[in-house]
Amino acid sequence: MGNTFLSFSQSLSFCLCAIAAPLDPFHFLRKEKMVPSTLVAPSISPKISDFEDSTTIYEKKNMTGSGMEGREETQTEDESCPVDKNSEDDLFDPSSPPPFTIGDIRAAIPTHCWVKNPWRSLSYVLRDLIAIFCLFAFAVKIESWVLWPIYWMVQGTMFWAIFVLGHDCGHGSFSENPKLNSIVGHLVHSFILVPYHGWRISHRTHHQNHGNVDHDESWHPLTEQTYRSIDPNTRKLRFTLPFPMMAYPVYLLCRSPGRSGSHFHPGSDLFAPKERKAVITSTLCCSAMAALLAKLAWIMGPTQILKLYFVPYLIFVMWLDFVTYLHHHGYEKKLPWYRGKEWSYLRGGLTTIDRDYGMINNIHHDIGTHVIHHMFPQIPHYNLVEATKAAKPVLGKYYREPEKCKMMLPLHLLKVLERSMNEDHYVSDHGDIVYYRTDPALFSSNSKMSS
Repeated sequence: MGNTFLSFSQSLSFCLCAIAAPLDPFHFLRKEKMVPSTLVAPSISPKISDFEDSTTIYEKKNMTGSGMEGREETQTEDESCPVDKNSEDDLFDPSSPPPFTIGDIRAAIPTHCWVKNPWRSLSYVLRDLIAIFCLFAFAVKIESWVLWPIYWMVQGTMFWAIFVLGHDCGHGSFSENPKLNSIVGHLVHSFILVPYHGWRISHRTHHQNHGNVDHDESWHPLTEQTYRSIDPNTRKLRFTLPFPMMAYPVYLLCRSPGRSGSHFHPGSDLFAPKERKAVITSTLCCSAMAALLAKLAWIMGPTQILKLYFVPYLIFVMWLDFVTYLHHHGYEKKLPWYRGKEWSYLRGGLTTIDRDYGMINNIHHDIGTHVIHHMFPQIPHYNLVEATKAAKPVLGKYYREPEKCKMMLPLHLLKVLERSMNEDHYVSDHGDIVYYRTDPALFSSNSKMSS
């Protein structure tokens, strides 16, 4: 069985490499020399429209803030950082206010990292769409069940890749043109049944409130009260793999526990009145895609559409949940979550985590380079690696080096995910600095005691 799994992994790696390497027209640019980090980024931010990410404005308002504003001398309700005092590094408290400002980080990033090249962005869209439709053409002729799992994994990964490009459109990092961002965002997101504007708006809320227990939007921790209020069986499923890795469609439909609204409904609490027309547009685009799939199922048969589209769609969902969860969970030492005066845009952003996905880094457009992206989402994805290298001297110990992927596929992160699911269950209802707690009775035979 081990040899079979190894053979499958090798076949999958070969297919992904074949897609990624020759179709990256800008691969040679990755090796160009960095501009000295003393150059300062442009002081004038791009124009922000209703259809672009307003995190730029929010971040600029907090440029001078180190996170120390409003900090009281004593925080009797806060939890102390759980550290092992065996070395100097272990004495570092990640919840302590950083000695630098977000303006210091911005100044360290080379000027050219902020420049958006629409032609380069479009080349990645072309690359991914060519790969997807070539895979479709190949799959139509598949007759062997040995090949279907390889197709599903590769195609699902490519669905995830085009989601990331739509994600860049939502942030306005795809180009300076809001109309182009909206058109491309709708094209790639509707294809995978994601309501572009509905998701874009809620994702903007996530970036503006990252690390905030009460206001963060995605993968935020459950408070103990909310955790205890969930049905015990539902609670167990929430932390039992692979079910949490299938949560995204449910989140789009009805958000997370303790939150109300839908990404498809224009009257949802997620949206301001002026955003409702945009949400309707995106919902109609998704409806059109769903109608097209129904028509194809009528022509080709539901089983064929299941194999061609919906199994890869499930793989895409698992990629999305896997990557986005590990952006904010699973670090080997507990990281803080904030409330009230202890939270700031900078301190919340510093709780995000970079991850190394091996050869997948190129395929999913370096989305694992996440810390700088979270604080400066207007930086194009193809400049994130360089921007991170430039910012690391400023960040110091507040930046956590990702564990290197020693294989072609990021199998090392599966253990990280499993550990987090076993340990990171809820946070305290009280305190402005809190850490995840573990419910020891969650997976016991007498789990009802934990309710």
